[in-house]
Amino acid sequence: MAGDIHQEDANFPIVIEGLVNRFGDVTVHEGLDLKVRRGEILGVVGGSGTGKSVLMRSIIGLQRPSEGRIDVLGRTITELDLEQGIGVRRRWGVLFQGGALFSTLTVGENVEVPLRKYYPDLDQALRTEIARYKVILTGLPEDAVAKFPSELSGGMKKRAGLARALALDPELLFLDEPTAGLDPIGAAKFDRLTRELKETLGLTVFLITHDLDTLYEICDRVAVIAEKKIIAVGTIPELIATKHPWIEEYFGGPRGRAAHDAHLRSQE
Repeated sequence: MAGDIHQEDANFPIVIEGLVNRFGDVTVHEGLDLKVRRGEILGVVGGSGTGKSVLMRSIIGLQRPSEGRIDVLGRTITELDLEQGIGVRRRWGVLFQGGALFSTLTVGENVEVPLRKYYPDLDQALRTEIARYKVILTGLPEDAVAKFPSELSGGMKKRAGLARALALDPELLFLDEPTAGLDPIGAAKFDRLTRELKETLGLTVFLITHDLDTLYEICDRVAVIAEKKIIAVGTIPELIATKHPWIEEYFGGPRGRAAHDAHLRSQE
C-alpha cells in the first residue's frame, strides 16, 4: 500500500535519507540525511540560500523532492495517497514565517480552519471552544479571538499563527523563523512559550531560525545546512568543537559570542 514503511521508530519521528532537491539546473540539497529525535527542539541553521525552508516544505509534503526518502511518523511522505496524507498531516502543525493568517478571518476563525478541514462534522460550538482554548494557550488575551490580524501586533500575530498550528493537538510542530521581526523582549517571550508548550504537550519541534539567542535558550540540538547537506548535528558545545569554517564563523563571530555570553549570564 502506498506510504507503508517499516514500523515507526519511536525515537525518530522524522527520518530523511539521501534527499535531493533540484530546481531546474540548481541543486539545493544533494544527499541530505537527518534524524529528528522525539521530544526535542531541533534548531536548523544555515546561510541564505541553503534551503532551510525548502527542507521543511519537503518534510510536510509541500515540496516534492527530486530524490531521496522522507519518513514522518512511520510513513513515507512522498508515497502517501490522498487519504493517507490526511491521516498523517493532522498529526503535525506548522507556523509559517509571518504567521500566514487569513486577513479576512478573525483570530478564532483562523484557528478553526484546520478543524473545519480535517473534522468537517465537528459541532460549531465545540470548534469555537477549541479555538478559544488554543488562543489562550499561546498567551493571547481571550478577547483576541474576535480580533482580525490587522488589529494585532507582530508578536500577537505569531501567537495567533501558533494557536492555529496547535489546533489539532499535533505531535510535531514546525516553526519557520518564529521570532523574525520581533523585538528582543518579544522574541525571548516566544522562545519561553515554545519551550513550555514542548514540555507541556510533549511536542517534537523542528525550528528554522537565524536567532542565536533562540538556539542557546531552547534548542536541544542544532542541525547545520551547508554544502547542500547537513554537515553537523549536535548540541552547541559539540558544534563549536567542530572544525568547519562556516560553523566557526557562525558561533565564533561577534553575535555568536554575545549570545553565548548572554546565555551564561542567564544561568547564573
